[in-house]
This record gives sequence, structure tokens and C-alpha cells, in this order.
Amino acid sequence: MTRVTLDSEPPFDFWPYFDGIAPEDFDEHDCSDESVDYAYTTSCGKYQHVLVNSEHENVFMVLVLDLSRKRVVGHRLLNLGDEYGTAKDGPGAESSK
Repeated sequence: MTRVTLDSEPPFDFWPYFDGIAPEDFDEHDCSDESVDYAYTTSCGKYQHVLVNSEHENVFMVLVLDLSRKRVVGHRLLNLGDEYGTAKDGPGAESSK
């Protein structure tokens, strides 16, 4: 995966897809700011993964873009704290008390 520079234009308008994601898919995280600090293109150049920021550090709504067909092929909430067992706060975090 190669990181896309932040000043790059999006390959196509994926925000209508993002706006149609069911609220439960966000697992109570707020990504309404619609800001993107990270995007990565696969080594074959076919797909791009766009990480839409949430209000919690290390939680993103990931959109997978098919660059040749110019369409979104799916999405997934990525909570790196949950993935790596380092969750500290926010929805889904376990209490350390």
C-alpha cells in the first residue's frame, strides 16, 4: 500500500456513498466532519482505501474505492484500539476500572 498525499484530488466523488452508510455501521462514532487524513492505494493500483476520521483518535470509517470502475465497493469501521487491544475511551472501549 502506498500512502496518498493529502493534497491529491479524490479519484471520484465518494461522499454520496458515505452519506448513505447506515448509522449503526458507525457504532456510535461520529465521522460527520468528513475529514480525511489518510488514504492508501494498493500496490496493483486497482483500489484505494480512504480513512474518514472520527471524533476519536484511531477510529475511522474506511471506504474501499475501485479506481478503474470509479465506485465504492464497500466500507468498514476501523477501530485500531479494538484491533490492537489498546482502546482507552469512546464507544466500544472497555473500562479499566
